[in-house]
Amino acid sequence: MAIRELCQNDLPEVLDIERQGYSFPWNESIFRGCFRPDYRLWALEVGDRLSGYAVVAYMADEAHLLNLCVATGQRRLGAGRCLLRHLVAESAQDGMSQVLLEVRDSNTRAMDLYASEGFSVIGRRPGYYPGGTEREDALVMALPLDDRSAFPGPP
Repeated sequence: MAIRELCQNDLPEVLDIERQGYSFPWNESIFRGCFRPDYRLWALEVGDRLSGYAVVAYMADEAHLLNLCVATGQRRLGAGRCLLRHLVAESAQDGMSQVLLEVRDSNTRAMDLYASEGFSVIGRRPGYYPGGTEREDALVMALPLDDRSAFPGPP
C-alpha cells in the first residue's frame, strides 16, 4: 500500500469507489470543490490501482475528515486504517490540534475502526445524513493531537 496526494485525474476511479461505498455518494462537483489550499486529499494505491481516498478540510487548527472510502475488494484488509493513520499523522505534522469526523450511527465498522485508533464520541448530529425514508443521525468523533509524537504512520 502506498499513499500519495489525490489529483483531479483520479476522479473517475474515486467516483466509482464512492458509488460502491455509499448509498448517497458525493458527485463529481463536490469532489472538484475539495481541490483547494485548505483541504488535504489522499489517495491509497494497492499495486498500481487506486483503492481508496480520504478528504480532510483544515479549519483553523482542526482537521475535519469529510470522506474516507475504500474499494470493496480492499475492505477489512487494513486499507482504511492505513489511510486514517496517514491523515492523522499529516494533520499532527501540519499543527492541527485535533481530527474531527462524523459517522453514521449505523456504521459500526467505521466506528470500531475510529475507536481503535483513539477517537471518542463527543456529540451527535440528529438527522445529519440522508436516508431512505428518514434521515440518520451522525456521531461526532474526535481525536486530540496533543502528543504529536504518539501517532504511528501507516501500518
